[in-house]
Amino acid sequence: MRPSLSVDIAPGRKNSLVLKNPVMPASGCFSWGQEFARHFDISALGAVVSKGVTMAPRQGNPQPRVAETPAGMLNSIGLQNIGIDACISDMAPIWTRWDVPVIVNVAGDTVEEFGEMARMLDGVPGIAAIELNISCPNVDMGGIEIGQDVGASARATRAAVRNTDLPVIVKITPNVTDPVSLARACEAEGAAAICAINTVLGLAIDVRRQRPVLPRARGGVSGPAIKPIALRIVYDIARAVNVPVIGCGGVGSGQDAVEFLMAGATAVQVGTATFANPRALLDVIEGLEAWMSANGVADVNDLIGASFRSA
Repeated sequence: MRPSLSVDIAPGRKNSLVLKNPVMPASGCFSWGQEFARHFDISALGAVVSKGVTMAPRQGNPQPRVAETPAGMLNSIGLQNIGIDACISDMAPIWTRWDVPVIVNVAGDTVEEFGEMARMLDGVPGIAAIELNISCPNVDMGGIEIGQDVGASARATRAAVRNTDLPVIVKITPNVTDPVSLARACEAEGAAAICAINTVLGLAIDVRRQRPVLPRARGGVSGPAIKPIALRIVYDIARAVNVPVIGCGGVGSGQDAVEFLMAGATAVQVGTATFANPRALLDVIEGLEAWMSANGVADVNDLIGASFRSA
């Protein structure tokens, strides 16, 4: 018998969110989903997570926007996107035809914008949940300023939760001393789940030009290099909150997913791995199922927090 991979990332909510498996793309690494849908059946995924959406369209940061780093990548995209109106009018009708839930990642410049975007997305067919990007390091306003302050993070969560019946997932930054306090504050304001983590702030230097590689100097580090950081934060948060945690940071294989689940995650997001391997999401799902079968695990939920129980 094949193992059960189904998980619920919004238990007890008015609109629960049961996924057929715990694997989804990380925001910004799957565009709007259409490109990947041309290459494989995306209904095999647990969920799809959209690009970060802002109130108005954005052109993003100047090129170059990415740089290879040891065991990872440095990016400074700048939230290039079509804006929330076009997301609702152009993308949502496409998502209604998909047999996979779509989570829309929203990035506000202010606390009030998070509430307004949540209100605009509420009840829109094709949208199953909202992920608050309070931790993007690539914009001048909002984003990391909100995500690095416990009070502001709580207010942004409250603003979104009060304006929608959709599950609200809060994606937190690792660029703070105490991410657990952030997670607890967001949980207290009604977050259905916590996603940990976003990218880690970094810098790369072009020694020939004697200046930073990226025009904006700093960017977000992602990929295998940040996996131990992400695992540690997921482990700490999962033991401190009573809502599901979605692990993100360096996931590229089924074993990576198993590690995050054992650290307390209920689901995982796959990001940088998709750039080198467009099939990475499917590989993670298949690898997870194969590991469970080989190790006699019948239900993926039995893996969640296994490292706590054996400690």
